[in-house]
Amino acid sequence: MSTAGDKIVLGSGKLYVSEFTGGVIPESSTLEAESNLLGLIQGGATLEYKPKFYEVTDDLGLVQKTILTDEEVTFKSGVLTWNGKTLTKLCSTARVTEAAGKRTVKIGGLGNQDGKQYVIRFVHEDKVDGDIRITIVGSNQAGFSFKFLKDKETVVDAEFKAAPLDDEGTKIIYEEEIPVS
Repeated sequence: MSTAGDKIVLGSGKLYVSEFTGGVIPESSTLEAESNLLGLIQGGATLEYKPKFYEVTDDLGLVQKTILTDEEVTFKSGVLTWNGKTLTKLCSTARVTEAAGKRTVKIGGLGNQDGKQYVIRFVHEDKVDGDIRITIVGSNQAGFSFKFLKDKETVVDAEFKAAPLDDEGTKIIYEEEIPVS
């Protein structure tokens, strides 16, 4: 770790997704269970925070007031290891059935929208400088695409749009381990 306490963050991490039914975010040990692993990541992950402001200025430029009017948060990641069940967390109209050794996923139909929200937890593990955890609540609103190429793996891109996760309007929880004095 640097002497100033700043970190140099290298590498990707793991992406966990669990249905959010309101209330509180589950403890890390519960959320970061193998059963909640969406899939292993390829191409890293991106958290994007975009504030929107409204600015009022008089004609002479003597007074100005700026207020924050909106916040947009998206979390993007490529999911390398996935199966049909993964699609239910990426598409609100996906339905999965399994029978006789076959998994069938049906996608589409507005009447099939489940309206589910998910807790999305990204964990960047760093044994030297300490782990970083990013948590949002939301859903994938960007759709998805499959590219089946003869010489490249198929990665499903997920783009989760964050919703407020508590009664304070919080959209991102960023946690980093720091040295204990």
